[in-house]
Amino acid sequence: MKGMEVMVYCCKEHVELALDVIVDEYEKAPVLEEVKEEGNLSTSCEYCQNRAVYIVGN
Repeated sequence: MKGMEVMVYCCKEHVELALDVIVDEYEKAPVLEEVKEEGNLSTSCEYCQNRAVYIVGN
């Protein structure tokens, strides 16, 4: 899946899992960003449905 950008929204509890998934699947260093409050329209964690705090991408 080269050239495809993936973004995983996650809470603080699942940030390590999201980082590991990106590294394992894409074999690249992940990019970690905080979700900006003004852009957060009740975005939930992809693992537990709590409010997302981070975006992990490749």
